[in-house]
Amino acid sequence: MYKYFLLIVATGILSCSESKYKNPHIIIYTSFGDIEAELYPDKSPKTVSAFLQFVDSGIYNNTSFYRVLFNEGASTATNTGVIQGGTWPSDNQQYPFVKNIPHESTKVTGLTHDNGILSLARTGPGTASTEFFICIGNQNQFDFGGDTPADGEGFSAFGKVLEGMDIVRKIQEQPKAGTDGFADRIKIYKIERR
Repeated sequence: MYKYFLLIVATGILSCSESKYKNPHIIIYTSFGDIEAELYPDKSPKTVSAFLQFVDSGIYNNTSFYRVLFNEGASTATNTGVIQGGTWPSDNQQYPFVKNIPHESTKVTGLTHDNGILSLARTGPGTASTEFFICIGNQNQFDFGGDTPADGEGFSAFGKVLEGMDIVRKIQEQPKAGTDGFADRIKIYKIERR
């Protein structure tokens, strides 16, 4: 009887540790609510692998969404643009393992910067690391061949928001300071795998 009980408990533990999803899911816990996203390792393997390493290390604990962009001529009413978050405003020097991630363009991955897409921020191809953004509305200028950034290589899309776009939009609508910053950074408590 005791052995049978242990078998049931062990089976339960094993089944709990296995993901019920085909692709990894993450939850971004913010001061405005939770955002759930699915990641695409089959399309963007290097980007997803690096991002999940960051997530598992706790690097996103007590970070923020700090930047907001609108399409040229757009307003909050159109809900177009991006919110950007990550470790940049915090002290990430304590994480010596953070290295630049090889660029996986949308030409290679087949993904496009549609509404809800997660993508890595960068300055040049292969310079992305911990900073990411979420698209609000279709932002295909960020795809390979688009005009942003000027090199035409686009950004590395790697996931998509499944639940919580209302939270993303609420964050986008917060008061701004300067050209593209939030007056008060929006707290990211942590990011975890689901």
